[in-house]
Amino acid sequence: MTTAELTAGHTQTNDDPIEIIAFYLGDQQFCVRTTSIREIRGWAKSTPLPHASPEIMGMMNLRGAVIPVINTARKLGQGWSTPSERSAIVVAELGGTVFGLMVDRVSDILTLDQSMIQPVPEMTAGYEKGYVEGIFAHQGDMICFLNLDRMFAEPGKADFF
Repeated sequence: MTTAELTAGHTQTNDDPIEIIAFYLGDQQFCVRTTSIREIRGWAKSTPLPHASPEIMGMMNLRGAVIPVINTARKLGQGWSTPSERSAIVVAELGGTVFGLMVDRVSDILTLDQSMIQPVPEMTAGYEKGYVEGIFAHQGDMICFLNLDRMFAEPGKADFF
């Protein structure tokens, strides 16, 4: 059996390692799986799009393709995050749609066991945990594990335009 066949038939368990990219929005750390990430770019100004959704910062040219840039903090309900020289664009792809996530700064790329991810505790009404896959501790900090599939349930449609 080839390595590809072994990988194709392998189901992920809670002990399997996953790779994540961690980033800051303000003072809070978040992360996403690297499987949806195409690249990380330095901050570049985007072109505003009139009447776009409030979290859309604008559009940018990515090697000839025009992609939307999302203000990730705004998408998560944390208010508008103003880009700086330390900001980055995390370019992601979901369902064939490519888009950029503006983050305040990328902090790390990590490999961790799924068993390290703790479920989000039940909170009072009004807290929407739909975008959050879990939370884990890393070097004394708590990192919120985001699920891009849930954040952008139908990429290319209402979330971007």
